[in-house]
Amino acid sequence: MTDKTQKDEYENAIITELFFQRQEKAISECQIKYGKLAFSVSYNILHSREDAEECVNDAMLGLWNSIPPERPRSLVSYLCSLVRNISLNRYDYNHASKRNRDMDEILEELEGVLASPDWEEQFREGEVTELINAFLAEQKEKDRVIFVRRYYYSDPVSDIARAMGDSEGAIAMRLSRMRIRLRKKLEKEGISI
Repeated sequence: MTDKTQKDEYENAIITELFFQRQEKAISECQIKYGKLAFSVSYNILHSREDAEECVNDAMLGLWNSIPPERPRSLVSYLCSLVRNISLNRYDYNHASKRNRDMDEILEELEGVLASPDWEEQFREGEVTELINAFLAEQKEKDRVIFVRRYYYSDPVSDIARAMGDSEGAIAMRLSRMRIRLRKKLEKEGISI
């Protein structure tokens, strides 16, 4: 384990303990450590600064209300899940009659993998999450990073390509191949597609 990883785990444990002690400092410390990341997750979904800021604030309140009794293994993952779900709900609300091309593109990509009408509910309840995590654990590190940046953080393919030093076409092809492998894994496990 690297020094940075140990430091992060130590800081996360301190922040989590502040939540358990019901000290409001927990929220400010979490905001300092993970606020930019949480904002980025929300903004990539909503493309609205005000909505993203509001979703991050709602996620911080969600942390306050759920810790305790929850004791997340990874505070950053737990926060990102909260902000992502809140942002997706806001996206649904904001776009009931409008369309957001970037988010629609991401959802269309996943349609062939998770096309069941109740997939999103299953995912949010964690039924599919373990299978996706197992699938990602089987992938090469580069593929895991690409998949998570695209489908969890909602990063545009162009941004991923630039960060990975690949062409957009190469990233799109990797994503396509991963979706095919994920679909096969889910079908094998009996998840309705």
